[in-house]
Amino acid sequence: MKAAVLTISDSCAAGTRVDESGPFIAGRLQGAGWTIEEMTIVPDEQMEIAEILEKWATEHHVDVIITTGGTGFSPRDVTPEATLSVVDRRAPGISEAIRLHGLNKGVPTACLSRAEAGLRKTTLIVNLPGSLKAVQDGMDVLIPLLPHALEMIAGKGH
Repeated sequence: MKAAVLTISDSCAAGTRVDESGPFIAGRLQGAGWTIEEMTIVPDEQMEIAEILEKWATEHHVDVIITTGGTGFSPRDVTPEATLSVVDRRAPGISEAIRLHGLNKGVPTACLSRAEAGLRKTTLIVNLPGSLKAVQDGMDVLIPLLPHALEMIAGKGH
């Protein structure tokens, strides 16, 4: 199982803030038996985000790409738009489950995430917010879902 992690943050890309969320995602995936094929940080630039997502899905053939950051209401938060520009099919239930998990844990701001999820060919792309706590909650939802999602993507049934 091959994964890639993309942190989207102007401040992390500029080196003025340390990325905690990307390494956390990578660690959780590795702990669940995944190999991290790609991991990088980019600024909140829609075209740059979309190009990396497309490249990792199409050329590197990773099974899952998880992004962190750029899902809020700020004018610079464009991760959902970049993701939707490259996916062939949306997977809204994943993002809905992550938001609901946060709400059920008593985090009312979980509903402010505009995160998306979808498929580009056989690669699942999932957006998570940028905060470490939101990423921790999101990975709690994703880790048990990913093996079955990959089976379905591979045509092994439901």
